[in-house]
Amino acid sequence: MEGKVDLLNMEIDELGNFLKSLGEQKFRARQIFEWVNKGIKDIDSMTNLSKALREKLKLKAYINNFEIVKKLISKVDGTRKYIFKLYDNDVIESVLMKYSYGFSVCISSQAGCKMGCSFCASTGAGFNRNLSAGEMLDQVLTIKNDIKERIGNVVIMGIGEPLDNYDNLIKFLRLINNKDGLNIGLRHITVSTCGLVPQILELSKENMPITLSVSLHAPDDETRRKIMPINNKYPLDKLIEACKIYTIITNRRITFEYSLIDGVNDSLEHAKKLAILIKGMLCHVNLIPVNTVSNTGYEKSSKETIQMFKDLLERHGIKVTVRRELGSEINAACGQLRRNIIS
Repeated sequence: MEGKVDLLNMEIDELGNFLKSLGEQKFRARQIFEWVNKGIKDIDSMTNLSKALREKLKLKAYINNFEIVKKLISKVDGTRKYIFKLYDNDVIESVLMKYSYGFSVCISSQAGCKMGCSFCASTGAGFNRNLSAGEMLDQVLTIKNDIKERIGNVVIMGIGEPLDNYDNLIKFLRLINNKDGLNIGLRHITVSTCGLVPQILELSKENMPITLSVSLHAPDDETRRKIMPINNKYPLDKLIEACKIYTIITNRRITFEYSLIDGVNDSLEHAKKLAILIKGMLCHVNLIPVNTVSNTGYEKSSKETIQMFKDLLERHGIKVTVRRELGSEINAACGQLRRNIIS
């Protein structure tokens, strides 16, 4: 791999310039792009390229190829968790979920995470590096080829903070949206963030109609600071202001994720504060019964508490959903992904 370029990590223009540097014609770039975005891993499989060109490519390039270390399938709802080994032996996880409207994939953006949210399994596993755009794309391709079905929706909500890997994230969005590749519409892609204010403002200018999902999880600084260290750098007033600007520029509704933790952030007083905080915004709230993660000591709120929290928000005119719990028994649910191999 050393000294070689990953063909899966390149847009068509980049491939064209790469081919030109090899003394080849740039029009071959589209052919190569189409091949790698079908999920082929062997340069010799590009049968419409000459043998001489394929040999040149093998000397200077490779195609990212994840090893599936383990695949766990839920007996309850069919959710699949994939544990992938990267070229440097690090490990990430991705999840496939089936809905009435088709298949959705939740992918990781980093090997590890720096954000330190106390309810998340990625915390404590350490941070190694950002994933390249090609590595993000290959999670989708590998899962697609494994199930032999079309992937219709992508959620970048796995291990890592996507906006902390901003340039690779934007490149990934361009790659997966390309009509000669997977051609997944940007409106079918959700990007999650714990609240990196400068990057939210930058993303608002990209003219990409993705769905932005903001992990809020508390309606006041005191509560949020205890469970999300990022609040020390970007307190709620700064975050909410950035979200308002985002909705004004993009005219896209923001989703506020709110994990309900028993006795921490689930009281009716918390619900009232949340209603006041986001009232009038172009948004909706996705309530998430917090999933079990070892060593956190957190328990999910009762069904009665969740319903009362939801009802109060709705009485204040806030649109609310309660997330359907998928894959929790294989540690594939929200907040349960981590950077290690689960036995």
